[in-house]
Amino acid sequence: MMGWRGILGFETGIVQGPLGPDISGPELVAAVANAGGIGILRAPDWESPDHLRELIRKTRTLTDKPFGVGFVLVFPHKENIKVVLDEKVALLQVSWGEYPEELVSEAHQAGVKVVHQIGCFEEAQKAMNAGVDAIIVQGREAGGHVIGQEGLMPLLLRVVDLVSGCDITVIAAGGIVDARGYVAALALGAQGICLGTRFLATEESYAHPIYKRKLVELDKTEYTNIFGRSRWPGAPQRVLKTDFFNDWRLLPDHENEANHPVIGHSMIHGVDKEIRRFAGTVPNATTTGDIESMVMYSGQGVGLIKEILPAGEVVKMLVEGAKHIIQQQFHGADAV
Repeated sequence: MMGWRGILGFETGIVQGPLGPDISGPELVAAVANAGGIGILRAPDWESPDHLRELIRKTRTLTDKPFGVGFVLVFPHKENIKVVLDEKVALLQVSWGEYPEELVSEAHQAGVKVVHQIGCFEEAQKAMNAGVDAIIVQGREAGGHVIGQEGLMPLLLRVVDLVSGCDITVIAAGGIVDARGYVAALALGAQGICLGTRFLATEESYAHPIYKRKLVELDKTEYTNIFGRSRWPGAPQRVLKTDFFNDWRLLPDHENEANHPVIGHSMIHGVDKEIRRFAGTVPNATTTGDIESMVMYSGQGVGLIKEILPAGEVVKMLVEGAKHIIQQQFHGADAV
């Protein structure tokens, strides 16, 4: 159980997932990086290479530690990824699509490691064959858009076995928010963990204060498809069971955000965006309007989140807590 000592050349095995559309900005990523974790910026869901370069460079003014940039492959990304390679960002994280061997090789030639998030065993096989540096195994317990239908534990075990003869780091994601979850993932064969909801509920995340408060107040989530149907069809999500969601959770299949009213506005990656009812866009710090009627993504571990903390403190609690549990379990520091 050495995973807490660090992965992929980083100080720890703690990964902050790329929270969209812009919730994991430079402040959060830098705070995680400065604490020894792996912070990941969320790239825009449209080609915006100049803006992405600004985000990367702003992050570098806040930390001298390495960090990553995350991409959703179903959205335009080629020009944005070129920026990541040009800037020689430490990690390129991809999800919701294939990233073939030739593109992985291109990243490696630029000195950039590739981390692929998967939601099923077949995707893990493709990522392994492409030669990625790490695989994030996302269970159905995770918040936000969840590509897979399997629980974390059985899928994680299969992927650990799959890559046992390869130099590929396995990272567990889905419902993990504390040191106990970290140690459990290590016991199952993962070398690190990726957390979204726990880092969403931090001082540095760019989420709206009401959204953060709901993560502390509420403890139930549901897997649904009522949000963002027209913009991102076939992309189910796990959300907080807010009053709004409970009232509308049985939205008929033929309805989507396109035929519902505008309920607010946000500045997202420098662009003014209107937010319609049932849009898949979470409220960020700039959002105005009916915040409580907007989508609020969350993983199943939300009931364990009791307060909004600095991101660096979250990293420290996870690492120190895992060390303590492992030392207790094996009766002494020599065991770790």
